[in-house]
Amino acid sequence: MQYRYLGNSGLKITEITYGNWLTHGSQVENDAAKACVRAALDAGITTFDTADVYANTVAEEVLADALKGERRESLEIFTKVYFPVGPKGANDVGLSRKHIMEGINGSLRRLQTDYVDLYQAHRFDVETPLEETMIAFADVVRQGKALYIGVSEWTADQIREGAKLAKELNIQLISNQPQYSMLWRVIEDQVVPASEEAGISQIVWSPVAQGVLTGKYQPGQAAPEGSRATDTKGGQNMISRFMNDDVLTRVQKLRPIADELGLTMAQLAVAWVLQNQNVAAAIIGASRPEQISENVKASGVEIPAELMAKIDEALGDIVERDPSHTRAPESRP
Repeated sequence: MQYRYLGNSGLKITEITYGNWLTHGSQVENDAAKACVRAALDAGITTFDTADVYANTVAEEVLADALKGERRESLEIFTKVYFPVGPKGANDVGLSRKHIMEGINGSLRRLQTDYVDLYQAHRFDVETPLEETMIAFADVVRQGKALYIGVSEWTADQIREGAKLAKELNIQLISNQPQYSMLWRVIEDQVVPASEEAGISQIVWSPVAQGVLTGKYQPGQAAPEGSRATDTKGGQNMISRFMNDDVLTRVQKLRPIADELGLTMAQLAVAWVLQNQNVAAAIIGASRPEQISENVKASGVEIPAELMAKIDEALGDIVERDPSHTRAPESRP
């Protein structure tokens, strides 16, 4: 497993990071979740990403249980704040000082740790002054409850403004967590250049496009039973944008490229996002331990330029590149 620096900081994270968004406390039983975390640790992954909203706080608890007994200093634990949690009252959402302060305390309690390595704004809050948000984050850092600050799905302009305020407040804003894959490249035109200017890295989610880039979904055929596309708890909604025959047919053209590199299609997808020098890590999830042991083989893979060009040729115009898709909600949930 290889490490990369996160932004312009001295923090090193594993370039394959384990995330528990749609699994812990939701899709799989706790014993299976623990087995997946154990497989991640055995594979050399030390960086774990979660959020308070995942399974309405339960995912943080499951992750803490799975990591029990591990040396805290040898782990990098990330969580997030923004979306509604708990009873979802008027102040149980957003990036107000109240919600951030209560959010970090709740996350630390559930994660059974004194601090998180990275505390992330899960979305931009259009209803709270950015100054209030960044001052609250600065206080979280100064209280020792988080070492670094990050954001998720912020636009280029939002990143620039956040980075400017962070610098004025003498805290380190070092990461953005966007969706990014061969099929979803909306960050490339604006977000990546703005991040490079600000000394921010990407920690990307859904590098396998919710499983579409594994090649298991065949054009003209029903989705396999038990797959993400049949999960009515949330996975089905996320994957629906890719579930059409045009996309699925194009994805099958990637198989010979994966074969040429001696990779599975999932490994090719993860390796592809890591070719972007602004990407510090690709987040992978799993419902079975063997998925972890397979996907970590993408670490350290270098895809030659000619094969990167073949990937672009194979996918053609089905790739989404419109930067307007990277944007905050127009109002809070």
